[in-house]
Amino acid sequence: MNKSFWKDKRVLITGHTGFKGTWLTIWLHKLGAKVIGYSLEEYPNDIFFNESKISKEIIDVRGDVTDFHNLKGTFEKHAPEIVFHLAAQPLVRKSFDEPVDTLKTNIIGSTNVLECIRLTDSVKGGVIITSDKCYKNVEQVYGYKEIDVMGGYDLYSCSKGCVELIVDAYRNSFFKKQKKFVASARAGNVIGGGDWSEDRLIPDCIKALTKNIPIKIRNPKHTRPWQHVLEPLSGYMVLAEKMIEEEKYDEAWNFGPNLQSIKPVGEIVSSLVNRWGNGEWVDCSRPDDKHEAALLSLDISKAYFILDWKPKMDIRKTLSYTIDWYKRAEKENVYDLCIQQIQEYDLELGI
Repeated sequence: MNKSFWKDKRVLITGHTGFKGTWLTIWLHKLGAKVIGYSLEEYPNDIFFNESKISKEIIDVRGDVTDFHNLKGTFEKHAPEIVFHLAAQPLVRKSFDEPVDTLKTNIIGSTNVLECIRLTDSVKGGVIITSDKCYKNVEQVYGYKEIDVMGGYDLYSCSKGCVELIVDAYRNSFFKKQKKFVASARAGNVIGGGDWSEDRLIPDCIKALTKNIPIKIRNPKHTRPWQHVLEPLSGYMVLAEKMIEEEKYDEAWNFGPNLQSIKPVGEIVSSLVNRWGNGEWVDCSRPDDKHEAALLSLDISKAYFILDWKPKMDIRKTLSYTIDWYKRAEKENVYDLCIQQIQEYDLELGI
């Protein structure tokens, strides 16, 4: 990563108040970027963003990505050079309950962002964040590659596969002619301090552990590619840098963990409980539970060989960073805690 690249760059982040968005906002601000955030007025995971107090240091715009007029006005007013699109309805199970809103936010919202990129002369490039669930899941044991078929059993996964196709269509129809460089990025199951989202494994574990009640989990044998939040964020930034500096790499990219970090849910929870120091978990799976893929992993060979990006944390360090954050956040300044973990991660990167 080239730290100097980001100094004074105008960067627009949609979904900047979410879990990944807050970490990215803090990191880019630390590097000297001029961050413009665009998020809903109120969202359940805003606890982390609010506690970090980073809003005082950035341009904090509130709006819905499905509101094209408001979004376009934000692009026109602040003239970003780089865009990171993270705003989404991010939960698989919620897509069963709110199918139309999921499709509207993820598909129409992403299309609006792409259209604003197309219409805004200042934008040089962008990274559209989708999901590892964009692939047609055939329950294979080996990782999905960027060239594998898009799909989706559920509407969340389907929406992310659709966004990938839309990004590619915009690239071919408009961006190549405009010399704008827009890529898509697919990350694994991202964990770390600050995630208070509903229906996510680590937040559910932390909430139960702090209340000293059993952790209720589903599908303990299902495997996922677990990675600390700083890992994919470093990949997104490296990708943006290289795209703009070298005027290529505007493609689809996987940013996942090493093979040793692809673990079953039950093993992750047991490790977390052991590191926490106390607690227990119970399997609450039911035959009529909403569908969730059993096997999921990413092949990151492309990012490794072409972008020279690779994960720096194994699952033990990932869980250590995560638990350390939650335990210390009760007493320490949240922003300072994030900066400390980012600086420690920088040392891992050798920058």
